[in-house]
Amino acid sequence: QVQLVESGGGLVQSGGSLRLSCAASGFIFSRYAMTWYRQAPGKERELVARIPSGGGNTNYADSVKGRFTISRDNAKNTVYLQMNSLKPEDTAVYYCYAFIGYNAYWGQGTQVTVSS
Repeated sequence: QVQLVESGGGLVQSGGSLRLSCAASGFIFSRYAMTWYRQAPGKERELVARIPSGGGNTNYADSVKGRFTISRDNAKNTVYLQMNSLKPEDTAVYYCYAFIGYNAYWGQGTQVTVSS
């Protein structure tokens, strides 16, 4: 079955960096776009970054452009989110997402906390 497992979250000071990873299994990873979402306390889940199956034309939320970079390693079935210049407002649970065969799949999430 499809599994998405995030890792790399933690506590970091404002201005710091983290790299999130999402290890995928149960499907042909290289054929599907992958997306990172986040959800802060009391807020709706929002799209952070998306990368198509072959890499290339990535998309970012305006709030993270220039600070976050999404990438993928199809040989390792893993998608990454490099987060630089972190701000307290980036504090959220970050989720990996894939839409496969008319079904939406989510990871369990990884907590990112940015202290001021």
